[in-house]
Amino acid sequence: QVQLVESGGGLVQAGGSLRLSCAASGSFFSIRTMGWYRQVPGKQRELVATLTSGGSTNYADSVKGRFTISRDNAKNSVYLQMNSPEPEDTAVYYCNADARHYNGNYYWTANYWGQGTQVTVSS
Repeated sequence: QVQLVESGGGLVQAGGSLRLSCAASGSFFSIRTMGWYRQVPGKQRELVATLTSGGSTNYADSVKGRFTISRDNAKNSVYLQMNSPEPEDTAVYYCNADARHYNGNYYWTANYWGQGTQVTVSS
């Protein structure tokens, strides 16, 4: 089982900056892709950015050039640097991770979500 704990959410003014952090803990062999998603009431959860263990990134078009995802593999942590946020970025942000497990006989991968952290951007 893997626990993902997010931190860093809060209120930020448009044009400011905010950094979200997420740390994975628990029992696993390795962490593969980590990422951030967001959701506003009444809408589906959407991808913000993902980062593979090999360093490949994927960003939503709406955040390209403003948000940067990074990770510290030694700490099993992922970060989202939010620069020049806009009111439209207001949402609950969720950390997501693919964890590799090994029981001594075979490997398998499971997907996990954090509890979410609220980000509110004021105009």
